[in-house]
Amino acid sequence: MSKPVMNVALVVGPDTDMESQALRMTLEYFGVRVFTYWVGRPSDFISVLSGEDLYADTDMIILNFHGDEGRFIMPELDEDVYEDNEPRGYFGPEEIKQFAKLNGKIVFGNGCSLGLPALTQAFLDGGCQMYIAPNDYPDGNDALMFVMRVFYEMIQNEKDIREAYQIARSMNDEMSMFQLYEPHK
Repeated sequence: MSKPVMNVALVVGPDTDMESQALRMTLEYFGVRVFTYWVGRPSDFISVLSGEDLYADTDMIILNFHGDEGRFIMPELDEDVYEDNEPRGYFGPEEIKQFAKLNGKIVFGNGCSLGLPALTQAFLDGGCQMYIAPNDYPDGNDALMFVMRVFYEMIQNEKDIREAYQIARSMNDEMSMFQLYEPHK
């Protein structure tokens, strides 16, 4: 492999396998080095959010999950399998505030309602340079195409992320639910 154009962490939540594989293959075709993290339990997600298991030269993070009411849906485990103090069921703003140390990272919350205000603010407070996510419930195909288009525009057409984001949002009316958030300066 020649030098990658960027390094991306693809964090895969439960029941997003096919979409995640399509994303990974497309990004790799574009010349991206993709580090894939399969979340089998909440502590796997914590390891990425805290930076403990994140490669140091990661440029962007795609959190490819299902979401509901501004929370990430986590794998459900049998009660006796959970580790002490491991969150159960969902990962919402409180858990993000507790664990996120994403200093300077650009993060995509690619799942339904993962761009609601409380969750967004938790990511920004956790050090994100930028957080991009839908504030409603997009069709799965739209979510996949949105992320692919952003990366296509950045890599193929050398757009900066804000320009790429605007182009991806313009693909159809559904894409307007994808929001770009930055810390207040």
